[in-house]
Amino acid sequence: MGEFWPVADALAYLTGSWRVERSVRDRASGAEGRFTGTTVFSPSSSISPASPLDDRGDRGDGLLHHESGVFTWQGTSRPAERTLWFLPGPRAGTAAVRFSDGRPFHDLDLATGRHVADHPCAADLYRGEFTVFAADRWRTVWRVGGPAKDLLLTTEYTRTP
Repeated sequence: MGEFWPVADALAYLTGSWRVERSVRDRASGAEGRFTGTTVFSPSSSISPASPLDDRGDRGDGLLHHESGVFTWQGTSRPAERTLWFLPGPRAGTAAVRFSDGRPFHDLDLATGRHVADHPCAADLYRGEFTVFAADRWRTVWRVGGPAKDLLLTTEYTRTP
């Protein structure tokens, strides 16, 4: 497999806390930003019953993904956070990623240690590449293109004890 680290169970691999370092670059203007913070993947069984439903009509054994930290853009820093749901996917070891309100975001399959996913959003296309390097390190690279967007978002995740 070379530089990729295969993952048999994506949800088990992601469970826990990760340090997050994200660079954001507007390729059209050259503007750059940075997000630094933490992502915690916690079992959905510890979440309130009001969480979004999966395709089976329940929360399953998924994970709540909560990211929080500081985003700095053109010299201005402010708190930032987001929540996603990682639900069991259609095959063993895969996940269906949803926005916090339950809308589909993308699929995830780390069986080979690398996965590419697309998310169309209005006139824009988000293309994400997920790469696992080790038991404690993975990366996402999102390229966002559209009539008014040309962004590159690179996020490095490192497991925290």
